[in-house]
Amino acid sequence: MSPGGSLPADQAGGPAGDREGGLEHRPDRIILVRHGESEGNVDESVYERVPDHRLRLTERGVEQARQTGAVLRALLDGDSVEAYVSPYLRTLQTFAALGLPVAERDVRVEPRLREQDWANFQDPTDIAEQKAERDRYGHFYYRFSHGESGADVYDRVSTFLESVHRNFATPAAPRNVVIITHGLTVRLFCMRWFHWSVGYFESLENPANGQLVVLQRQPDFRYRLEVPFAQWDPSVVPSERERSSWL
Repeated sequence: MSPGGSLPADQAGGPAGDREGGLEHRPDRIILVRHGESEGNVDESVYERVPDHRLRLTERGVEQARQTGAVLRALLDGDSVEAYVSPYLRTLQTFAALGLPVAERDVRVEPRLREQDWANFQDPTDIAEQKAERDRYGHFYYRFSHGESGADVYDRVSTFLESVHRNFATPAAPRNVVIITHGLTVRLFCMRWFHWSVGYFESLENPANGQLVVLQRQPDFRYRLEVPFAQWDPSVVPSERERSSWL
């Protein structure tokens, strides 16, 4: 059971459309992309002056996205694709630099994929103190003052998944879905999809800037990660269910 008391759609067999024969329409791949390096990744003081949603990619971040785009286009190999993008400037810039062969009608700017809200203009000393407190309290449940907890982001990712599952059950579903978002959101998406425990989620590293996380459809119409997440805390041993996410 999930923390909300119900099985995730993927574990429960999907929404009604899937159970009525829509499984075969599921995309071959769901590809999560973390945005390229942003101004905030190299200078945390920028949060004092610039709203989080307006932070731009650095030159290095643009190049990361371009390189990721070349890899991604080769992976797609001309198949149909639909894209969902966080509305933050750095994710929109990442999407543009990827150069995906996707029609405008198949691109959705999705606010539920935004970064975790930490505050408005951020006091770096205050945020540093809250980060230290979060390390003691737990990254999933700790709520930043004037911001969100990881659990809050998990909840909005859950509602996003309910929406896309309905799309997956239709004959018009694309062969590939690409989601351009943020590091924490990528991990929480996978936590929700694969029904990972809080402890295992908290042991995982964020993907690197510009990194792909690929969920590949299997013969049983479920998905597996092509590569598992790196763990910053290897003392947390994944359960059999969690290992089945990639084995």
